[in-house]
Amino acid sequence: MAVFMAILAFILIMLFTCTALLKWNELRYRKKGLPPGTMGWPVFGETTEFLKQGPNFMKNQRARYGSVFKSHILGCPTIVSMDPELNRFILMNESKGLVPGYPQSMLDILGKCNIAAVHGSSHKYMRGALLALISPTMIRDQLLPKIDAFMRTHLINWDNNIVNIQDKTKEMALLSSLKQIASVESSSMSQKFMPEFFKLVLGTLSLPIDLPGTNYRQGLDARKNIVSMLRQLIEQRRASQETHQDMLGYLMRSDENRYKLSDEEIIDQIITILYSGYETVSTTSMMAVKYLHDHPRVLQELRKEHLAIKERKRPGDPIEWNDLKSMRFTRAVIFETSRLATIVNGVLRKTTKEMELNGFVIPEGWRIYVYTREINYDPYIYPDPLAFNPWRWVDKSLESQNYLFIFGGGTRQCPGKELGIAEISTFLHYFVTRYRWNEIGGDKLMRFPRVEAPNGLHIRVSSH
Repeated sequence: MAVFMAILAFILIMLFTCTALLKWNELRYRKKGLPPGTMGWPVFGETTEFLKQGPNFMKNQRARYGSVFKSHILGCPTIVSMDPELNRFILMNESKGLVPGYPQSMLDILGKCNIAAVHGSSHKYMRGALLALISPTMIRDQLLPKIDAFMRTHLINWDNNIVNIQDKTKEMALLSSLKQIASVESSSMSQKFMPEFFKLVLGTLSLPIDLPGTNYRQGLDARKNIVSMLRQLIEQRRASQETHQDMLGYLMRSDENRYKLSDEEIIDQIITILYSGYETVSTTSMMAVKYLHDHPRVLQELRKEHLAIKERKRPGDPIEWNDLKSMRFTRAVIFETSRLATIVNGVLRKTTKEMELNGFVIPEGWRIYVYTREINYDPYIYPDPLAFNPWRWVDKSLESQNYLFIFGGGTRQCPGKELGIAEISTFLHYFVTRYRWNEIGGDKLMRFPRVEAPNGLHIRVSSH
């Protein structure tokens, strides 16, 4: 009996403590004018519910509190906006006190000179330096030939094999970017670089708890190793005094480059390029393969476009700028894949001063999660929104509609958008003209917080 009473007392004390902590955290963030919502636990907030339930968590909170509500996710008090008009206003008005508000884990791991971490004149300068690397002229003259050569090699010997397309597209996205950044040294760096980079990516979406074994600590350690590799590469190039026609070479040539960056800025710029392109290119490529398999009519139309390009060329001729521009249906497939799979769920902003939005008062320093996922399934913008229908994008007017946030918005629209499209288009060209494929079956997909197949996505490949 005494043991039972002790257990009961312990349970009651724990319930009282938990209730008190939740109540204290709610009172701590109670301020007149704030949107309604819940703040969860101290420190952790509602991060666990957000990461586990994802879209359902957002929908449930919207049903309770409306399209604008407060929460505490990824270590920060956050206002979540699911209102399309407000989201557009926030993305288009950085100069009015709304700056990037990415999680501390992301800022720590990607570096303080990362384009997502800076704003104002610094952002303008760093964005200019980045755009100079990936301008249409650079893509046409410097990057596309490297992408083409890489894709040909990467897609060799898949015939009569079972391939984990998730692993292959991850390798493709990272190694293709490395080739563009450091063409000569990329192959010798890749084996050491790849595992560190994958740990870095995992660490960026984690609670900033610096303890052994956490994704955050592993991400920080991976950053140190990557910085060391890149610093060594820069020093070797300076010592050799050779001229290199790649991104790193361009960044290091201060005489030709109007944007003069320190070594620290160059390294953070390279990490930014690798990180920003990696997830979107790899996941969009994987999901395009998935959707093409599930929709034979779309695959037939895509293959028709690419076989026509192949027939115009001699065997061995590379994909060129004009070929890329003629891939209208391919571009439509990429846009529809990005929309339906929702590779990017939203973006984060932070207030630099107290401000009023939609009648609510947002304190200085709070983050705003511009949650754009639901817009991708709005039947008014996309009739039959759950259908995979690339033809909806063939009319280019849909690309210019006001609520297209697949690639971000405002001055923060993804600067590497066209480079990413060029990489995926070239991959699809060689994949669909060389191979047919069937899914092995049984592989599950997760849709949040990242689109991924936890156990891989396996396909059996045969020659076309």
